[in-house]
Amino acid sequence: MGKVAASIELSETERRELESLARAQKTGQAMARRARIVLAAAAGLENKAICTEVGADANTVSKWRRRFASDRLEGLLDEPRPGTPRTIGDDAIAETIRLTLETTPPGATHWSLRSMAKAVGYAPSTIHRIWRAFGLQPHRSETFKLSTDPLFAEKVRDIVGLYLSPPDRALVLCVDEKSQIQALDRTQPVLPMRPGQVERRTHDYTRHGTTSLFAALDIATGAVIGRCYPKHRSGAFRKFLDQVEANVPADLDVHLVMDNYATHKTKPVRDWLAKRPRWHVHFTPTGASWINQVERFFALLTEKQIRRGVHRSTRQLEYDIRAFIDAHNANPTPFRWTKSANDILAAIQRFCLRTQQIGGTADRRNCRSEELLNQDTNMFWPFSRNRPSLLSFSPIRAWNRTVSSWPTSAAVSRPVDCVTS
Repeated sequence: MGKVAASIELSETERRELESLARAQKTGQAMARRARIVLAAAAGLENKAICTEVGADANTVSKWRRRFASDRLEGLLDEPRPGTPRTIGDDAIAETIRLTLETTPPGATHWSLRSMAKAVGYAPSTIHRIWRAFGLQPHRSETFKLSTDPLFAEKVRDIVGLYLSPPDRALVLCVDEKSQIQALDRTQPVLPMRPGQVERRTHDYTRHGTTSLFAALDIATGAVIGRCYPKHRSGAFRKFLDQVEANVPADLDVHLVMDNYATHKTKPVRDWLAKRPRWHVHFTPTGASWINQVERFFALLTEKQIRRGVHRSTRQLEYDIRAFIDAHNANPTPFRWTKSANDILAAIQRFCLRTQQIGGTADRRNCRSEELLNQDTNMFWPFSRNRPSLLSFSPIRAWNRTVSSWPTSAAVSRPVDCVTS
């Protein structure tokens, strides 16, 4: 009689962790397979069926099933391998990490492997292993932008609600302008791609003027209405609205998603909109242009046409832009939105809370005033401009109140499509 396989029962926390390990792209394949083995065992499958499903032999399946039943999630980790005892203790590693996070080398903004190795007396390869183990990359820096709009949550729910569940008999258009597009010509001919050699171009260029593109993206079909103007002014935007009106059905309401740039709020534009009650404007939050889907179209235009294009005049540039729009409209595809309003707001709240915890240990002597710490309306304010890695924000009681009032209706809770095409 064969051995009885260990019974596996998972808690909700363990199931979520295993599912995350099984599907995460950055998870090692060995760990992902172990997670799939345990999930299959918890589903009631026998070892033979699990072998077929995950592509492992019976001994491997039995081993990880038994290890999980005994040690739970920690049993899936590799055991320490024999070898030469390490000569750097935990305290020395902690000191290296502290230096990396809290100090900078003389005359530089960040540590390198060699500068840190020289400072602590270890080999660069040792520093590399320590940094890799703790996910430290001092040579890298990313940008971020938090909206300071006091109505940020309300605007996000409003716009994402349009993306999720557009009104009946209505058209949702994402409108914006890509201003100051330069007509650039390289100083020497472009060398075309050939086998074993990528396309090459000179780093310098000659400018031949600029143009501005106004565009309106239909979120339902992916079609784009676009027109170039020599200058980025209110009059040009007003004329573009006339073009949009001529291209939309007269019996449908029109919902415009756009930012609150000054060009969009001049008196001629306001008067034009006031005379058309079927037109409704939804302003994006300040500093949150990522929520406007037409920005994704502008990114495609830049990547596929403008960045590597050679234009000796603005007329040639505008011709190529129109050609790109025509090719796009010949087979339009709507973008897929992947985040609900609740997901977006919850992610920002998590970011603020994590940053507040980091900033709790920062030196607050550079605060403008202590009363800013207690303002609910100032949700995103850095304590020190001189120490961007040690940011802190005012209390997030306003966010907590906002989260508790978020609706759970289908209009904002079910997944949406966008951001990928």
